Amino acid sequence: MSGINDGRVVIVTGAGRGIGRAHALAFAAEGASVVVNDVGVSLDGAGQSVGPAQQVVDEIEARGGKAVASTHDVADWEGARDLISTALETYGRLDVLVNNAGFLRDRMLVNLEEKDWDDVIRVHLKGHFATMRHAAAHWRAESKAGRQPDARIINTSSGAGLLGSIGQGNYSAAKAGIAGLTIVAAAEFARYGVTVNAIAPAARTRMTEQAFAEDMAAPEGGFDAMAPENVSPLVVWLASVEAADVTGRVFEVEGGTVSLAQGWRHGPAHDKGARWEPAELGPVVRELIADSPAPEPVYGT
Repeated sequence: MSGINDGRVVIVTGAGRGIGRAHALAFAAEGASVVVNDVGVSLDGAGQSVGPAQQVVDEIEARGGKAVASTHDVADWEGARDLISTALETYGRLDVLVNNAGFLRDRMLVNLEEKDWDDVIRVHLKGHFATMRHAAAHWRAESKAGRQPDARIINTSSGAGLLGSIGQGNYSAAKAGIAGLTIVAAAEFARYGVTVNAIAPAARTRMTEQAFAEDMAAPEGGFDAMAPENVSPLVVWLASVEAADVTGRVFEVEGGTVSLAQGWRHGPAHDKGARWEPAELGPVVRELIADSPAPEPVYGT
């Protein structure tokens, strides 16, 4: 197999099913060697199995590609480190890290238990940080040794993280954190030859089929806009050498549509030149709101 990622080594987390599986297969089709990472848990994070990751490896190898399975827990510090080591020990290098692993514990905030919060934040947000931290440490060492990397990190945020989503306060917070973490990492890792971007995908997966069941049914014929495979081409391109000048961005991907998300920006301002009195601020705040675009609605409202 050869393509725009020919010869590159890629880690994809959460690659046993859904979008992650589509990423792994797409990378292999474009010539990459793939570390297929998946702990094999259920939708709510319970259980563990090598089965899903190994099945994707078998698919890649049946098509003539190169892949190895990993069941490392990306949110465990040592597990994340060992995942990076798996790529280095198996293929001798690492070029791309795609952070995709995650699960759901959906509840309205008033019903959300502490463990539901902690587990989702751990897997999504810490799971992105831990793998990034260990990969970046390797690339920094390479850079300091005079072997400047041409490396990529692609993180997975969500529309829930960009706009919010009713019943998903923990997930929305984690995905918003990932978007912010992406921007910081892009600024910090640039000196080591690493770009960092994120996607906010919309596709039919285990994590979305309950929330959007009526909108996500596959058509009997024609283009299936909600197929996970629609998300992967952008990720594969962002991982390529051609994308070396793109960093610190968040892209929304759905069906055949790719858009660039507009993050927090400085908006209209009023400067009194002195400290405000509380009673003065009502008209000021209302004028600022009137001078600004209305926010996008939260999903589910």
